[in-house]
Amino acid sequence: MIDSAVRTRINALVRLNTTLLLREPGPVVSRLLMPLILITVLHPLYRAALSGSGNAAGTTQIVAGMLVMFSLLALSIVGSAILTERVWRTWDRLRVTPAASWELIAGKVVPSFVILVLQQVLILGFGALLFALPVRDVLLLATAVAIWVVTLLCIGTALGTIARSHSELAVFYDIGGLALTVLGGALVPLSLMPDWARALAPLSPGYWAMSAFRHALDGESAEMMRANAVLLGLAVLFGALASWRIRRGWGRSHLL
Repeated sequence: MIDSAVRTRINALVRLNTTLLLREPGPVVSRLLMPLILITVLHPLYRAALSGSGNAAGTTQIVAGMLVMFSLLALSIVGSAILTERVWRTWDRLRVTPAASWELIAGKVVPSFVILVLQQVLILGFGALLFALPVRDVLLLATAVAIWVVTLLCIGTALGTIARSHSELAVFYDIGGLALTVLGGALVPLSLMPDWARALAPLSPGYWAMSAFRHALDGESAEMMRANAVLLGLAVLFGALASWRIRRGWGRSHLL
């Protein structure tokens, strides 16, 4: 059980970091609205192109693909929350408070967690309501969303501890995010990609996220959990990297 003092500190940190996010809502709004616009515009194209694979193949591809792409781009929100403390050199001030390091990280990631969940619920709900995205098992889909969000939080936190500036972080989530999106089959189905790209696809978290969402939408729990197991492994790996960087003292009034 978490005692009342810890809950009070975490709540205060969550409110603070939520306020910081809301003061510059542009990145959040773009990550929420842009996928909806692209789904609306590109849905007819994907549906026609993949009509031979089933009535819902194009809808599943565009909705799941936009979800994966823009959630990877939303790593900017998670990483920036960590990196800003380093740039402002305010981490030391937070460390001298009674809050433990894990409480400080929790205060950072909880607002990002809410945004990422909202983003994915919004995209999936939009696809289901407007384009008849087939959802056979809501619980499976919710599990896929939760595990993917945890993976994103761990990756984003690790990037925030590694990047030396906001411009360097932008390279990670812009170029890296788009590369992982394409390689993972989120924009173009893997069956249409060259052999070398299909061979490299499993290296992308986006590949496993697409697999998890496809199987969740189809109600295939065993296949979904295999993909989720890989995502959880990535979450542990990047979470361990972030923890190591934090223990190493990246926040103590210097950048690399």
